[in-house]
Amino acid sequence: MKVLALVVACAATGALLAGCSNWGQPPAQGQTAFQYLLDEPSNWKENKVDTLPPLPDPANLLEFVVSGNTPLHFSLDAKSISVGSDGVVRYTVVVTSPAGARNVNYEGIRCDTYEWRLYAGLDADHNGWDRTVANDWTRIENGDLNAYRASLYQDYFCANKLPTGNAAKIVDNVKYHRTATSQLR
Repeated sequence: MKVLALVVACAATGALLAGCSNWGQPPAQGQTAFQYLLDEPSNWKENKVDTLPPLPDPANLLEFVVSGNTPLHFSLDAKSISVGSDGVVRYTVVVTSPAGARNVNYEGIRCDTYEWRLYAGLDADHNGWDRTVANDWTRIENGDLNAYRASLYQDYFCANKLPTGNAAKIVDNVKYHRTATSQLR
């Protein structure tokens, strides 16, 4: 009986796969015979970032935890967080060392592709933004002690390849340390 059920399941799966494919049709130009839907080029277009937020005010900084093993402190400027119609969460992050040295960056995280981008960093005089440090979209790295982008993506910004909500919701979650895993309880 189990063998018969297995044979029927295999036959049904084969029929389903045959029905879903373009059986007998040549692949479109530039495609292989077997092409994943997710491999199709997307029509995504990034919103233009013409204006940058003001430099962060210490009163608006919200701390978040990246790892218990890092000596660095990480904060987001609550006033800078935005969720674009392009699905990118943009924010100002402040990374502070135990000696007080600070890195301040204006960045974006693209939820659908697990990528980040730097738009600007604090200039050498510490009184404005420097756009010359901007980069293209780069895969987010996991596993580092200082992998704050992975923490932001997984804990606060994105779920199921979409932003977790509008800017106000993200700010509240960071403010009250409501991570994605803490909300599952």
